[in-house]
Amino acid sequence: MTALDTRAAVTIGDTTGSRRAKRNFDPKKRRSVLLTVLLWLCVLYFVLPLWWLLVSATKDNSGLFSTFGLWFGGGFSFFENLQTLFTVRDGIFARWLVNTLVYSLASAVGATLLATMAGYAFAKYEFPGKKALFSATLGAIMIPLTALALPTYLLFSEAGLTDTPWAVIVPSLVTPFGVYLMRVYAADAVDDSLIEAARVDGAGEFRIFWQVGLRLLGPGLVTVFLFSLVATWNNYFLPLIMLNTSDLYPITVGLAQLQAAASAGGGSQALFSTVITGSFVSILPLIIAFLFLQRYWQSGLSTGSVKG
Repeated sequence: MTALDTRAAVTIGDTTGSRRAKRNFDPKKRRSVLLTVLLWLCVLYFVLPLWWLLVSATKDNSGLFSTFGLWFGGGFSFFENLQTLFTVRDGIFARWLVNTLVYSLASAVGATLLATMAGYAFAKYEFPGKKALFSATLGAIMIPLTALALPTYLLFSEAGLTDTPWAVIVPSLVTPFGVYLMRVYAADAVDDSLIEAARVDGAGEFRIFWQVGLRLLGPGLVTVFLFSLVATWNNYFLPLIMLNTSDLYPITVGLAQLQAAASAGGGSQALFSTVITGSFVSILPLIIAFLFLQRYWQSGLSTGSVKG
């Protein structure tokens, strides 16, 4: 047998073995039962509270305590609960909802803009103290917000800004994690050659940022915006210590006040089903925002996957 015949036989043997391995490979056999169970447990962990909230919003006060929590029971009282929610205490829930929208949108837009500008600067510019500033930003991520609550209150009290919307909006504009995220994203998403080409064409740095950088940072912008929106929307402790006027409360503090009134006893109106319905209504804008903005994530990922 010649060397050529030997090489051909080896090649045929390797090809036959490869085909046999492909035939014997079954993706179902590679599936991990443990991972599948863990994934289903995670799904239940996130979905069950939402399902309980949906079911409970359809019950009256007696049905909440006399029926199974994870299934409908008794009458369907969702619309009655909704009517009570928007009429109790002269319809103050609508005011709380507007306050929450204003606080969250203003904070999310401002935090996203500041985080994007800071992250872009950290990623694309060299300046004295860059490493020290970025290290301080990373360190700020590790500081719990509750530790900053008292100093923030004292600072805003000296400035005369407590019990105003600014006391909730201004502290929410600072997002160290958003700066870190945008720094990492801008480092890869914005090519240095594009910046240099824009500079050669005579564009200034701000024009390059607004017309070149922002166009390439879409998915990162959406991510930071959603993180900031959800954080401000669900914030309870900061508005609790900063605000004293009921008309300025967001939904979190307002519903807590209704819950306290429902649990007070002594002839107080039973508002348990109303509070649960308010909680259900409060999460609907977040779900809508996520469903509307997720397409920008998908388009950004698709663009990155075909980028040369």
